[in-house]
Amino acid sequence: MRSSLLPWILIALSASACATKSAATVSNEGLSGPTTPRPPPAPVAEKPSVPDEDADGASLAFGPIYYELDSTTLRPESRETLERLAEALRRRPGARVTISGHTCELGTTEYNLALGQRRAAMAKDYLVKLGVGPGNVAVVSYGEESPAVLGSGEEVWSRNRRSEFNLSVAQARMDAR
Repeated sequence: MRSSLLPWILIALSASACATKSAATVSNEGLSGPTTPRPPPAPVAEKPSVPDEDADGASLAFGPIYYELDSTTLRPESRETLERLAEALRRRPGARVTISGHTCELGTTEYNLALGQRRAAMAKDYLVKLGVGPGNVAVVSYGEESPAVLGSGEEVWSRNRRSEFNLSVAQARMDAR
């Protein structure tokens, strides 16, 4: 009995070591999925790479999109990225995307978390206007806590004012009956 618990204990310990900072805020509003907790995944030696294209050859790589200082306004090039993402999501009914909002280091932690949340929500609202189901989009804010580029100065800060997209596409299940 004791030897069968050891792998689960090791998995639990390794999973807790990978926890994200408590400063992040998450909203999974409208996402559907199982309500029962899942067992932790088995440890893997390497993180699998996400394909850049699906089976049809369509690109699954999107973003990031960038914002001006203290702004949630979508730039024209950001709208183009979101339009391509919306098309990809509409063609894949089981697809889900998580939009993470980020800021530069200017401002307080609380302000930056709220601004990151508003940026991610703005991108979600645009996707919904383009016909993506609101339940297929989740938003999370990391504020200044997850910079794309380290350093200071406007060049660095402008690259950290962004939203990023994590797309997951469900594979078709085959029932063997």
